[in-house]
Amino acid sequence: MFITECNFPALEQPANDWPAVAGELIQARQTVLPKRLIGPGPDAAQQHTILAAAAAAPDHGQLLPWRFIAVPDAQRERLAEVFGQALLERDAGATPEQVAQAREKAHRAPWLMLVVVDGLRGDPAVDLAERMLSAGCAVQNALLMATALGFGSALTSGKALKSTSLRTLFGLHDGEHALCFVSVGTVRARKPARVRPAVAEFLSTLGDPPAPR
Repeated sequence: MFITECNFPALEQPANDWPAVAGELIQARQTVLPKRLIGPGPDAAQQHTILAAAAAAPDHGQLLPWRFIAVPDAQRERLAEVFGQALLERDAGATPEQVAQAREKAHRAPWLMLVVVDGLRGDPAVDLAERMLSAGCAVQNALLMATALGFGSALTSGKALKSTSLRTLFGLHDGEHALCFVSVGTVRARKPARVRPAVAEFLSTLGDPPAPR
């Protein structure tokens, strides 16, 4: 089941089905690599719905320490150039095939966004870890809403995010961090969902002997 109507009842009203709906949505989300995402992507209204979900992320001090930068089709070739250049900066011996593969990543998925975290915006007492956590929650909210609308999605990173050429392309200033790319589109081929970790694998109780790892 995919949620196609986003006008949920007010939280103060009885909502016996909320746990089931939330659980189904969360478990339905899975990473679909950008190379398996094709058009159509979300339309303008759906994009707004996805990003409005991101806005519900926890945000200590209401700093809005993160932002999303959409990469339209007309700018994909510029991003491809940056990906190729970043690879050559890391590995001058990269083959033309490897450079072409790096460049091709810029043309995957119909809707592509860069997530940026600002480590200097607003109250300096809110440290970078909190800002990153807020951004992570915003990304997860966006991915969940994309899933609810029937789309596949993924977040991807890589060494190119730290390259000077990428920072220049996106106009990042000192203190801003390129965190990841978010890709959204129609699923061309979906792999079986990975096995989720059991709660016991990541939950412990203060005072208990540490579990072997």
